Parts: sequence; structure tokens; C-alpha cells
Amino acid sequence: MSDTKKEEIASSLISEEVLENIQHVNNPVLDLPIIEKTYLQSVRSFTKEGNNYIFSDGKAKVEVKVVSDDIIRVRLAPIGVFLDDFSYAVVDQAHEPHSYDVKEDEINYYVSTNNVVCTINKQNFLVSFSDTKGKLMNGDFSPMHWEENDDFGGYYVYATKKAFDDEVFYGCGDKASHLNLRGRRIINWNSDTYSYAFNQEPLYKTIPFYQGVTGGDAYGIFFDNTFKTYFDFGGEHKDQTSFWSEGGELQYYYIHGPQLIDVVKRYHELTGTHYLPPMWAIGYHQCRWSYYPEANVRHVADQFRKREIPCDAIYLDIDYMDGYRCFTWNKKYFPDPKQMISDLSANGFKTVVMIDPGIKVDENYWVFKEGQDNKYFCRRGDDYFMEGFVWPGRCQFPDYTNPKVREWWGGLYKGLVEDGVAGFWNDMNEPAIFGKGTFPDDVRHYYEGYRGSHRKAHNIYGMQMVRATYDGLKKLYKNKRPFTITRAAYSGTQRYSSVWTGDNIATWEHLRIGILQLQRLSMSGLSFCGTDIGGFTGNPDGELYTRWMQFGVFSPFMRVHSAGDTVDREPWSFGPEWEAICKKFIELRYKLLPYIYSIFWQQHKYGLPILRPVAMLEQDVYKNLLREEEFAFGDKILVSPVLNPSQKSKVVYLPQGNWYYYFNNTVYAGGNEIEINTPLDEMPIFIKAGTVMAEYPVMQYTGEKKIESLKLLLYYDEGENHSYGYTDHGETFAYEQNIFLEKHFIQNSTANSVKLLQQRDGLFTEKYDDYKIYPVGLPFEPKNIVMDGVSLYLQIDENGEKYILVDNDFKKLTIE
Repeated sequence: MSDTKKEEIASSLISEEVLENIQHVNNPVLDLPIIEKTYLQSVRSFTKEGNNYIFSDGKAKVEVKVVSDDIIRVRLAPIGVFLDDFSYAVVDQAHEPHSYDVKEDEINYYVSTNNVVCTINKQNFLVSFSDTKGKLMNGDFSPMHWEENDDFGGYYVYATKKAFDDEVFYGCGDKASHLNLRGRRIINWNSDTYSYAFNQEPLYKTIPFYQGVTGGDAYGIFFDNTFKTYFDFGGEHKDQTSFWSEGGELQYYYIHGPQLIDVVKRYHELTGTHYLPPMWAIGYHQCRWSYYPEANVRHVADQFRKREIPCDAIYLDIDYMDGYRCFTWNKKYFPDPKQMISDLSANGFKTVVMIDPGIKVDENYWVFKEGQDNKYFCRRGDDYFMEGFVWPGRCQFPDYTNPKVREWWGGLYKGLVEDGVAGFWNDMNEPAIFGKGTFPDDVRHYYEGYRGSHRKAHNIYGMQMVRATYDGLKKLYKNKRPFTITRAAYSGTQRYSSVWTGDNIATWEHLRIGILQLQRLSMSGLSFCGTDIGGFTGNPDGELYTRWMQFGVFSPFMRVHSAGDTVDREPWSFGPEWEAICKKFIELRYKLLPYIYSIFWQQHKYGLPILRPVAMLEQDVYKNLLREEEFAFGDKILVSPVLNPSQKSKVVYLPQGNWYYYFNNTVYAGGNEIEINTPLDEMPIFIKAGTVMAEYPVMQYTGEKKIESLKLLLYYDEGENHSYGYTDHGETFAYEQNIFLEKHFIQNSTANSVKLLQQRDGLFTEKYDDYKIYPVGLPFEPKNIVMDGVSLYLQIDENGEKYILVDNDFKKLTIE
């Protein structure tokens, strides 16, 4: 790095004079007191331990660890002693930087990799991060600091960063606010937030990971701290971004971009990707609190098949249990659950049931007795069992931070699995307690042997519950993939579960909030996410329900769910007109299943987010950083849901490139806003030109029909374009032994020819031998078609559409 660049970085850091004037002011929103903080002083010593660099001001220490070429971890030890290095979020895998080094001059230390320079100012201990060209991406406004916690012991720990004038902020999970968090202050404390409002804090999940974009380049900060945490994105001071916690260690990761999608991919390198779900889990799911008795469940299932509306799963809420006792059946409502589930399965339905963490205090209840005898339940500071009232009444709660408890909990699903239950839904696991909100702070947790109070374990309680569920089901299902869903989560939960956004409301505002939440969750590492379509509480009319259903097609997790005191929420509940539109769009979901399954694979294998805001597609244009209504579903589909009643048209921004309107194949040039009509039976959906996209025939459930020839839509675009496809058994873990098929299509087109190459990787053998390739938008009439040296010709299907029949393992197809 040149001396000029060093001086620029040094001059951008805060001076001691400014530092002395820093004061923390009372914030009426959070009712925080005026407090005295201790700041790091000048650096006095430096040591190196492998890829760890330890800096000290004589008492406090700061560790700078090079995790990879693009990720650097920073830890603060206020009294010079670091906590044990443990994280529920970060996966245990090697992250080897290719190269790293430390240099110093009179002003700074420079810890550098091939891509990032971490600068530590000697005089004031400010830490900053820049790229190797000297562009400052993220820097301390004031040194890291702390305050002794007189109530509980330990420290409140703080980091305060510069906020650049043009900087926008994204991420932090399921926050019900605009995508850009600039000007917002948020709280992370998992909470049961029934009928939450726009900008309400806190909500159900804690994802302390955000991305910043400044000058067209992106970075990320992951603050891995499970205590109650706060983020201020220029809310109190416009030129500052702060994050702090009420305990634990100040430990954060700087994640380099420069593209937003790279930041998210690297966050997944730290915290893992989503497990690959079974194919049926990405179909349409129907839920209500509650479907009971058995006759009602059978009636709903029969109506789906009678009306020929596709559906893969029906959910049973808490009323299926005996007195809300988990892992039991109410034999009055469900006298023979195994037979019912078997009959549903024969008709193409998977059964998913709810399990809560509260275990009823009942000496005659086998789950309670096992937990009590083995001391598996949480205890308070005075050693009494933690008790609280939830649905079963008086309950005790397992300590899922204990591996023995997780193993026990996972085994409890054995009976339900033997009954045929295919998926499990963990709810109330913030954890929620009637009348009290959650556990008292003095509840103790094992925490993998790193013991702590509930202040430390609260935000990971739901994560560890669903971890226990997932791990137990993997054993019980043997080679079949489990399906789980959780309401509460912490960073890394994607390794075990899908999520949904909790108890929303049947309003147009909440439809808009849901679109924001799912984009944010996907940017925050939780791509397998959905909303309660139609709203959990309140009563939608047919139009709102139908517009929500249209959006639901492009939600990674697609489920209708509602409270029992609301109007019926099945696709036919609002009359024939709305039923027909809902059916059309649910059928669209099933046509797109091969594409959707492929983008789930891209998430699992490569860490690519499933939903991508326009900011992630074109972050170099500032106006695009503020767009919220359009988003990409994978890399080839762009959608813009209809968010207002009686809306006849809307303005849609299309990113660079050409785009085909899905319903009539009209081509639009990107980089522009266009006005598109929005009749009730359409929603703005666009396919990127140059795409090769597989479609299934409409099925009533996944796997219902044998695919004789796979349909491929070839959307013409001049130049070179790449598309990907993926397939495997759909429900086993055989893909871990390379039993899958990954396809790479390369389309090279001119004004009068198309060359399509196919590359294939993996050992899976498809059940069909042919593709039916349907060219879309060709600017010429094909006269010469050659596949791997063999001449072919256009054929016409039963609908009068032209296609080319080719071998599914072709290598090169030329259309001229």
C-alpha cells in the first residue's frame, strides 16, 4: 500500500480531541440511561499467534483473526482475558486464507490478506477495513468500549462505526421495516409478537448480521453475540452506526464484498447453508389453527383433489394433541391417526404437526416423567425448576443447550414418525410464556458446558430446539431428508430448519411487510422462508387473499395459515372467481418446481440467496439501493407483487438486460421502469432473456406424474448466457455421495442462429430420455437444426406450439 493511501486511511480516523468529546446521550425510545464507558487507549504491544494478531493497550486486548482472504474476526477482552472460543452460529470447518501478513509504520498496524486490509491505529486503537486499493469500507468512529454491568456482572460491550453519507444498510433478519435500515434502531431479543406492526421491535428472530453499501461496494458485519443486542444505523447520530450487547463478548466478523451477493455467500461460509429440503417441502402447503377432527382434515384433503388444486401437505396445529401434551394424540378427534395419515399419503398428502417446547407438569405424562427423572428441564438460580403457563397449562421446559437433552428430544419423535408424520413445526420457542413474555433472566442453561443464564441462551433457545428436532429426525427417517419449520431463530438456524414470519395480519400493509421480510431474511442467511399467506389473524377479502397467493408462489416456503377465529382460508373459500385464479397460480408453482429445486440447490451448495432484491442485482446505481417491490426469485425470474386493492397497473423496474413478460412473452429492455397492466389473474412476472428453464406438467402433488420428456423453455437473447439445472432423488441424502445431476446450459446466439451447449456433472440417472425444447422469441424461422451431428426438425404439440425433441444428454444443439 502506498504512503499516500496510508495517510488517507489515517486521516479518515477520528482524532483524540474528537474522541474526548464523545458522549452517550439518553435515548427515549429504548429508555437507556446515561452511562459511563471505558474506551480502548493507545496500542502498547502486539503479538502474533498463527493467523491471530493480539493488540493490547496494557490492560484490554483486541484479537484480529484472519479467517479467510475476505473475512476477518475482531474480539475485545476488556480486562485482557478472552472468553472461550465457542459459537452456535459458526460452523466447524476450516477457513484457510491464501496469504496474510502484518506490517506497521509510525501510525498504524496493517493486517492484510489478498483482498482486505485491516488497519489498527496505534494512537487511538481505531480499527478499519479497506480493500487492497485503499478504499475505506468500514471504520471505527470511536474505539471499542465497554461498561461494567452492575446488575448481572460482566460487561455491556459497544462498537461504533462511521456511517458514510451515501451508505445504506440491509439485513438483520425478519425486521418489519423498509429494506434500507438507515435511520433505524433495532433490538434483537426473540419475542412472541402477535399481530406486529410496521417498524415494531423486537420480533421473533435474532440475526445480528447486516450489510452496508457505500460508493457502490458492499461489506458485511456479523456480530456473533447471543445476548440482547442493539443496532443503530444512524438513528441517534447520522454519521454513526453502532452495535452493542447487554453481555458476552464484543466479537464481530468483517465480511468483504465488494458485491452484496458475495457478502451473503461468505456469511454462509461462516454459518452454513440451508439443508436441501425434500421436493415435497417446496410444494404448496395448507394449514389452519386447527384442522380437527379427522373428518375435517379428510374433507379439506378431498376438496383439494376434487377441485384439482395442487397441494403437498396438510398441517395439524396444537388441537391434535391430548390436552396439548406434545408427542400425543387426542383420540377423540383422531381415533386412528396412523390410518388417517396413511390414507392422506395414498392421496398425495404429507402430514405436518406442531410441537412446542412446553411440557405439561403431569406425573402420568411419560414425556414429563422422562424429563423429570433425567433432570432435562431448565432450572432457576435458586435451583427450582423453571415453570410457566402455555397451552397445556403449567409446564416445564427442556434445556436444549445440553447435548443429552437434544438427543433425548430428537428421540421423542419416534412414535409420530412411526405414525407416518412427514414434517414437524416448532412453535412458541422464543421461548414464549403466557403473561410473562419469556423465561426469567436467572434461568440457567448448560450451553455445551460454557454455562450461562437465560440472558445468554434466550436468543438461541429456538435454534437449539429445532436443531434437536432436525438431528433426531435424521436418525429416525434414516436416509430420508427431514422437513422442519421454526418460528424463533438465531444465525445458523438455516442448517436445521425453514422459517416463517410469525403471526401477521390480513391487511394490504402486511402483504407489503411480508415482501420486505422475505427479501431481508434471504439476505440474512435464511432463504427458506415464507409468510402466513392471507394473514394469520383478521379476515382478508378475496382480492387480498388472491394477491397474497400470487406472491406466495415466489416465496421459498409457500403455506397458507390462519387463526381459528377467522374466515376459512382454503383456495376455494372466496368463491369461484378467486378460486380459479388461485388454482392457476398454485399450478404455476408446480410447473416451476424444477427451477425452484435448482435454486434451492444453489443455496445449499453455493450459498446463493433465493430471493434477491434489486439492490443485490445492481448495487452500483444508488436509486436501485432503495427499491423494494421488485425482487429476483433465483437468478432468472423477476417478480413485482401487486400491493394495492383494485390496482390496474403498476410501474416496474427491470434490471439491465432483456426480459420476457411471462404471460405473453413480450420482450422489454432492462435498465428502465415500465408500466405493466395488472389484471386480477396476472402478476408482473418476467423471465430473463437467454434463460433455459425446465417446466413440469401440472401435478396434484410432487412426484404424481412420471416425466416422459422434460419441457425446456429456451428464451432467446443475443450473446452468451448461462443457465443451471439440478435434479436428484428428491428425498434422500444420496446427493452427498455425488448421486445428483447438475446441468449447465450455455446459450450463444446471433440474429440468425442459436448454439446451445450442455455440460453435466454427477452420477444421478434421470427417469426420462428426452427434452422437448420450446424456443421462445427467435428472430428467425429455423431451417436447420442439428444435435450432436444429427439433423432434427421442429414438431408441433397438442397445443399447436413448436418444439424440438432432443436427447437429454445432448452436448451441442444448433438452430439456424
